Amino acid sequence: MSAETESTAETVVGTVEKPKAITYVKALPLSDYLDIAKIKNELTFGNVLIVKITPMAEKSIEDVKNAIDELKSYVESVGGDIARLGEERIVITPSPIRIWRKKITEAPTLTEAKTVGADYK
Repeated sequence: MSAETESTAETVVGTVEKPKAITYVKALPLSDYLDIAKIKNELTFGNVLIVKITPMAEKSIEDVKNAIDELKSYVESVGGDIARLGEERIVITPSPIRIWRKKITEAPTLTEAKTVGADYK
């Protein structure tokens, strides 16, 4: 084997990528402040999280606001994304996953409402 062939073989072997860790979508409750650490930990592992905020909201709306503010700051610091998902949940994604948001400026007409699902076919 010539020196050039050996060098090329080493380069090809050196570029073999390691398998990526599996990303999970996990549903977690936010019951108290201890859950914030669990949520941050799961995000650090690269998991997408659907967090039910109702358990904490039943105790204190102010606590929910503070918890979400803390999570929002953390998520932004690690390059992730966070958004409300209805009234009872938030979704949190790690970097580089982004949450698509469609701005609604006014209520859709009946015709528009019927064609919303057409984008997903």
